[in-house]
Amino acid sequence: MAIESEQLSSRQKAAMFLISLGPEKSAQIFKFLKAEEIEDLTLEIASIKSVTPKLKEAVLKEFYEICLAQEYIAEGGINYAKQLLETALGHDKAQEVISKLTMSLQIRPFDFARKTEASQLVNFIQNEHPQTIALILSYLKISQASEILAALPIEIQVDTAKRIALMDRASPDVVNEIEKEFEKRLSALVTEEYTTVGGIDSIVEIINLVDRSTEKNIMESLEIEEPELAEEIKKRMFVFEDLVILGDREVQRLMREVDNHELAVALKGTNEEVKALIFKNVSSRLAEMIQEDLEFMGPKRIKEIEEAQQNIVGIVRKLEEAGEIVIARGGGDEMIM
Repeated sequence: MAIESEQLSSRQKAAMFLISLGPEKSAQIFKFLKAEEIEDLTLEIASIKSVTPKLKEAVLKEFYEICLAQEYIAEGGINYAKQLLETALGHDKAQEVISKLTMSLQIRPFDFARKTEASQLVNFIQNEHPQTIALILSYLKISQASEILAALPIEIQVDTAKRIALMDRASPDVVNEIEKEFEKRLSALVTEEYTTVGGIDSIVEIINLVDRSTEKNIMESLEIEEPELAEEIKKRMFVFEDLVILGDREVQRLMREVDNHELAVALKGTNEEVKALIFKNVSSRLAEMIQEDLEFMGPKRIKEIEEAQQNIVGIVRKLEEAGEIVIARGGGDEMIM
């Protein structure tokens, strides 16, 4: 008796899909999976002896339809996806695909807000409690959140930034209640589990995009109120690989302060783009010396490389604070001639 695709579990379909792709492409997909997911799929793949052409075609077709639906949802939401899928697949098939997605795909709350201009959202939330603002900003696109944070009253900026950084989890009931209050048209798909939102990484990404004066106000206040938190945020705000956003003049100024051997150690653990930027902005003789140092350096501990990179990042911060270099940021850093 032939097996139909409807009789297969999601895991079996995923295994068959990977088999159909072949080992090279499947290996690329495995890089994005968790260890337990890889283990489950490996066992499933091992248990499958063969896949008939008909079954293979059905699994690939279903995968394509789901990808299409996800693309439509990302572009315009569920209702938009339904309309396009009905045109492409027919009413019944569109309903079936959407149903599968709503069971397995977590659609992030405040989807409507991510499609709204940040300038409109400022008026939308600025009178709310800072904890509510922090929760909403955590769900928005980073560019939106940074623009809104910069537009908030100064006293609210710091409080909101601190709450985002200290936020760990949000109850789905609270998220759902706040979301419905702001957008009654949206039927949020909140999972039963707690959703990870906010955190230091979130606020670092937001602060990295606000203008310098907003960042300065937030960080100075945090250094007084939450010095440990401020230091942790500082460590993550500008990483060594971010040197590529500096202009040639800034890099040349930085090189005058950096120890050549420490620079070689730092470059050992970075990408070619950063290396090319450094070599472009030092003398050919120094570039040769650093390259030679790299070649004969031998293995280095990751911790030693990270310390060298962090020391150089510290120099970047000091030079910026002294006004000797400018780091390109979102908004407010344009030059006036």
